[in-house]
Formats: sequence, C-alpha cells, structure tokens
Amino acid sequence: MKRYSCLTRHAASPSSQRGVLVATLLALLLVGCDSGGGTGPARLPIEINPDAVFAPPTEAELAAVEVDWSFRTINATSVAEHLETRVTVGGADATVRVVSHRVPGPEGTEDIKHYGAIITPDGLAPGGAPVLVYAHGGDSGVSLDDEVLPLLAVLPDVITGYVVVVPSFRDEPLSFGGQTWTSEGPASPWDYDVDDALSLLTVTQQEEPLADASKTVVLGFSRGAGVGLLMDVRDPRITGVVDFFGPTDFYGQFVQDVFQEALDGQPRDLPGLDVLNTRFIQPLSDGDLSLGIMRLELARRSPVLWAGELSRVQVHHGTSDTIVPISQSQSLSARMAGIGRSAPEYEAFFYAGGAHDPFTLSGSFSRAREFLLAILSQ
Repeated sequence: MKRYSCLTRHAASPSSQRGVLVATLLALLLVGCDSGGGTGPARLPIEINPDAVFAPPTEAELAAVEVDWSFRTINATSVAEHLETRVTVGGADATVRVVSHRVPGPEGTEDIKHYGAIITPDGLAPGGAPVLVYAHGGDSGVSLDDEVLPLLAVLPDVITGYVVVVPSFRDEPLSFGGQTWTSEGPASPWDYDVDDALSLLTVTQQEEPLADASKTVVLGFSRGAGVGLLMDVRDPRITGVVDFFGPTDFYGQFVQDVFQEALDGQPRDLPGLDVLNTRFIQPLSDGDLSLGIMRLELARRSPVLWAGELSRVQVHHGTSDTIVPISQSQSLSARMAGIGRSAPEYEAFFYAGGAHDPFTLSGSFSRAREFLLAILSQ
C-alpha cells in the first residue's frame, strides 16, 4: 500500500524533490488541464466552463498531488506543554494535557504554532495503547468541555483503551477549562488540516510513552471525517477511520452546485467554504488563479480518488443531511465496491431521515463503539 507522508519518503535531497515537483506541475499545467473545456492554465475569462473545472482528474494531476504530499514534513518541533490537569470521563479518570508545537506553513512561509490536546486514561500499559484522533467538524475550533469529553462519555469502554488526541486546525481555537489557545494560520480546510493532525500525532508518539501511534484510528465528524480519510491515505500509522457524514469527492455534483452558487455571489453557509471561495473560487473567476491549480485543490481534498489507499473504514450518513449530502458517502461506497472492498474493511450505514447530527443516526454510536473495540482487540 503506497503512502505519501514523510515517514515513507525516499531519500532524495530536498532540491531534487523540488525539481520533480516543479517538473510535474509544469507538465500538468501545460498538457493536463484541458480536459472537457479546452481551457489552458493562463488567466481565465469571467465565464468559466464547469466541465473544465470538474472533469475527472488526470493521472498527471494525481501524480502532482502525490509529489506535493511526499515532501511535506510532519515532524514535531518546539513542543511545549501549556496545561496538565485531571478529569473524569464516563467514570474513567484521565490526564489532559494541552500542548503546542511548530508545523510548516504553506509553501514558502514560516513555521506556525499549532495547539492540540492529549487525553491519557489511567491504567494503560506502557507503550501499548492505540491512539484515537478526534477530528472535529465545522470551522469554529474545538472545545474539550462542550464537545470532546461529553462524546467520550458516551463511549466509556473506548476511552479506557485509547490515548485520545484532539487537534485544533490552523487559525482556529482549542478551548478547555475556561482557557483558549488559538493555532496560527492561515486556515486550510481539509488540506493542511491533515498536516496539523499528523504532526500532533507525532508529538504524541514522542511525548506520551503509553501511546502506540502506529495503531491510530480517527473518529471524524463532517469536515473532520474528510480530514480523517485523507490522514489514512497519507500516513501508514492510520489503521482505521470512523467517518460521520464527511465530504469525500470535491468533483461531485454537490461541490459543483456549491461552486456555481459562489460564482453567482450566493455562497452557502458551509464550513470551509469562506476560505475556498476567497482563496480559490473568486480568484479563478477573476482570472487570477489558473484552472490547473484549482483542479489540484479539488483533488487534494478528495479522498475518494485514493480509495485503494484506505485501511479500515466505517461510514455513517443520514439521508436528510442538508450540509453534506449523502451523495458524498455514496460516491465513496461506489468507489470501494468498484475495487472490491467490503465488510469488515469497509462498511457504510445510511440512516433514513438522519440529519447532519450523529444523535439523529440511530444506532451509529453503538456501531462506532464496536468498530473501535474491535481495533482494541487486535
């Protein structure tokens, strides 16, 4: 199984890697981005051909994304602890630590400070506990008090077996116990979100002797579920993902509709869309962003394109979800079926009338619990 994190990178020098990337991107932009509409990489007219934007990605485009991923570093540097305290979750006692570390900024920018939390239950054997990454939804940050700890209390026998890792995402806050720590930016929904979470996993691997980060499962909701799937694609330490109504396919009809509405000046109120609209959609419309770069941004946010790289996945999605429609999970299911992936490696549960809220998906928590406990028993 091919992965693209720095953990599996070949031993080429940074300059040679950069040369490969530049060559790949140049080839892509010159010959690989005319599918469907004949539009080259130069400044685009105001009238955009959606067929050119959303045509299936080429092999050259996928290769360009993979090269980019291959030299991104997820090392943990300048690690600092900001808080350590005790909590009781679902009857289990645990230690909560809030930590920070430095992560690489986008290409050509300085490193930025990222915050996250590590929750370690009592009674774990040294070096043997798998890690559970909680990947939050929305774009307003994550609260341990209001979000993470109450959810873990619903899964009491799960919390006793995992070291739980809670990343914030860049340009967003992590809050706990009346305090707030805000990760530096700029925001990068679904893309550098993955780097932030993987870097915090590396911090856990270095700083928590009870954790075995080589056995990591992600519990993700909405935006965080998409992040979890992409983490799985990029890093061999991820051995499973529980995906609650996450986006999977940025080439699908749902994103096409959202894209057109943004072009028309009527963007939906969706997590992550403000950033994508400001940084990519409107510059594309203005002719300040090439079609080739836009398509790479769609590809690097679409785990369905790398379905064969996924480990074990369990999906939960409601048929009445108006934030991330069920077609996103159906796209992943169709791709997995097409490559012969089925239970127990891949299973999807669709809930009649279920909304963008796990508590409307009857039975989803018990299924997620069984999934997480099964990984604990391995």
